[in-house]
Amino acid sequence: MRIPIEMPWLVAGLLLLSAFAVAGVEDPQQMVRETGDKILSEVTARKADLEADPTLIYPLVEGTVLPHFDFRQMSQSALGRFWRDATDAQKEAVTNEFRELLVRTYATALLGYTGQQIQYLPVKYRPDDSDVMIPTRIAASSSAPSIPINYRLRRDESKWMVYDVVIDGVSLITNYRSQFAAQVRRSGIDGLISVLAKMNRGIDR
Repeated sequence: MRIPIEMPWLVAGLLLLSAFAVAGVEDPQQMVRETGDKILSEVTARKADLEADPTLIYPLVEGTVLPHFDFRQMSQSALGRFWRDATDAQKEAVTNEFRELLVRTYATALLGYTGQQIQYLPVKYRPDDSDVMIPTRIAASSSAPSIPINYRLRRDESKWMVYDVVIDGVSLITNYRSQFAAQVRRSGIDGLISVLAKMNRGIDR
């Protein structure tokens, strides 16, 4: 299985994922804006260091992304109907490998950030809503059209958790679901876990 990594939309769509590093539920859009500006400013300021040693990006990603994504829910959604057939050990393995894949993909995208401008669009939700979508647009370049990015968040007790990103109308989870399903049909859940592990270790096929 080869999961395509299309850098233009990944750079545009994933560069804001670490914007959810601040706990709190009052205004998720403000959380995105303030924390996103801070993270991207740091990446810009450290550009030379990151270019010299790209591995420096991983502590930043791990410290800001991992605690604020519901990777188990994302893995369950990506595996779809096959999730109920998986053992507890398989569910844990899929979650761990999928998390690693998304972190690696995000880190690569963040390293490619070159100052794209972010436009925050109006958000409509009620104070008691537990599910919210934060719409944005990313200006890829002066000649290319803006790319719409919708972030889906679910409130988990005292904080918002990201469970999907929709980039130019394409759901990240839905995209992986079709690929996961094809792989499971070919070689079972263990086969999917093996492929994800190989990809995370740079042994793609």
